[in-house]
Amino acid sequence: MRQLFIGGSCTASASDEFIEVVNPATEEIIDRVPAGSPDDVEAAAAAGRRAFPGWADMAASERGKLLGAAAELLKQRSEEIAKTIATDMGAPLGFALKVQTLMPATVLSSYAQLAESHPRESRIGNSMVVKEPIGVVAAITPWNYPLHQIVCKVGPALAAGCTVVLKPSEVAPLAAYALAEIFAEVGLPPGVFNLVSGRGPVIGEAMAAHPEVDMVSFTGSTAAGRRVASLAAESVKRVALELGGKSANIILPDADLALAVKVGVANCFVNAGQTCSAWTRMIVHRDQYDEAVGLAVEAARGYRVGDPFDESTRIGPLVSATQRGRVVRYINRGQEEGARLVAGGTERPHERGYYVEPTVFAAVEPGMAIEQEEIFGPVLSLIPYTTEDIAVQIANGTKYGLAGAVWSGAEDRAVAVARRMRTGQVSINGGRFNPLAPFGGYKQSGVGRELGEQGLEEYLETKAMQL
Repeated sequence: MRQLFIGGSCTASASDEFIEVVNPATEEIIDRVPAGSPDDVEAAAAAGRRAFPGWADMAASERGKLLGAAAELLKQRSEEIAKTIATDMGAPLGFALKVQTLMPATVLSSYAQLAESHPRESRIGNSMVVKEPIGVVAAITPWNYPLHQIVCKVGPALAAGCTVVLKPSEVAPLAAYALAEIFAEVGLPPGVFNLVSGRGPVIGEAMAAHPEVDMVSFTGSTAAGRRVASLAAESVKRVALELGGKSANIILPDADLALAVKVGVANCFVNAGQTCSAWTRMIVHRDQYDEAVGLAVEAARGYRVGDPFDESTRIGPLVSATQRGRVVRYINRGQEEGARLVAGGTERPHERGYYVEPTVFAAVEPGMAIEQEEIFGPVLSLIPYTTEDIAVQIANGTKYGLAGAVWSGAEDRAVAVARRMRTGQVSINGGRFNPLAPFGGYKQSGVGRELGEQGLEEYLETKAMQL
C-alpha cells in the first residue's frame, strides 16, 4: 500500500484504513492508498507552515530552477505516467500521453519561467505595491484530469512562493504519487509539497477548515465547491473554485456545418465526456437541424469504445461504477422527458468495465435535465434555435458558464456572439485550447482563474507601502 508524503518523506497515515484503486476497464483492484485522517492533515499543514518562510524567501530564480527540473523529469517519464493514468483513470493511452501528461509538463514549465519573470513590485505615486505569496495552500483535485488539475494548482502556488498540501482524488490518485516522487528527486525542500490521500468529506473538509491553511483551491462539482467555500469562510480563507459546466456550441447558419458538427462531437466526447468544459450542448439553426443531427449520429458511430491500451480506442471506460450509473440515469431521464435518442444508449458495449456508448439526443428542449445539468459522460444534446438572440439566450440559460464555442463563416460575427456568452472561455471556429491562457468560469462554474499569469496571481497577496 502507498504512504502519504509529508515533510519531504513517505509517511504512514495515522489511520489504518485504506482505499482500493480500481482499473475501470477491467474492474480489478490495482493498488491501495491510505484513507487519511484529520491528524494527517494536521501534520501536513504544520509541515507546510514550517517550510513556508524559507520557500517564500528563496530567490525566485531558484524556485524556477526546481520547477523546471521537475517539468523536465515529468517529460522524461511521460510514457510511464501516461500508462498509469490509462490504468487507474481509463483514458486512452494516446490521450493520456499527449493531454493528461505532456500538457501538464508544459504548464509546469511555464510556471518555472513565470516564477522569475512575473513582476512582484510596481509604483503608484508615493506607494510601492508588492505581491507576496499567500501562505499555505490546500489543493483539492478531481479524477478526470488527475495530473493536469494538480499541476494547474501546485505549479502556480509553488512558483508564487506558497507551500502546498494536496489531496488528490481517491478514485484516480496514482499520478499524484508519481509527481511527489519527482518533486522529492529534484530536491524540493521538505514540507514545500505534501500529499494526503483520502476521502473528500474527511480530508478535503479538514483541509478547508484548517487554521494553518491560508487558501483553498478546489476543482470538482458545484455542490462540493459550495461546501468547501462554506468551510473556508469560517476563517475567511481565500478560495479558488473550478466547478461544473454545461457548455454551449453555437453553430450559426453561415458556418461550415459539417466541420462544426464533427469538431463539436469530438469536443463533447473527449475523455469519455468527463471534461468540465466539454461542449455538451450543440445549438443549431432549425433550418439545418435535421442535417446536423444526421452528421452528429454519423460522427458518434465512428467512436470506438474499448480498452485504453488498444490504439483503435477513442473512448475508454468511465472512471467508476458510480460514474457509469450516474450517466445511465441521465440517459434514461432524457428519454423520459421526451428527448429522442438517436445514437448510443444504456446498453453495455463490453461485459466488463464501466463503459458507455457515445450517446446523442435530438429533440432536446431548453429546461430538460439533460440540457441543464452536467452529466459528465459521452452524452450530446442538440437544441434548435430560430434567431441569433435565441441561440445566445439558450447558451446563457443554465447556472453554469465555463466554456463554449461559436462557428460562423465570418470571424467577426462569431466574436460578436462570443462576447455575449456569459462564460469564461469561448472557442472561435475551432480555435484550440491554450494551456497558457486563463481558464475559469462565470456564475456557478467557479471563482478565480487557473493557468497563465492570472493563475499565478491567485496565490499572491497585495501590499501597498506608502513612501
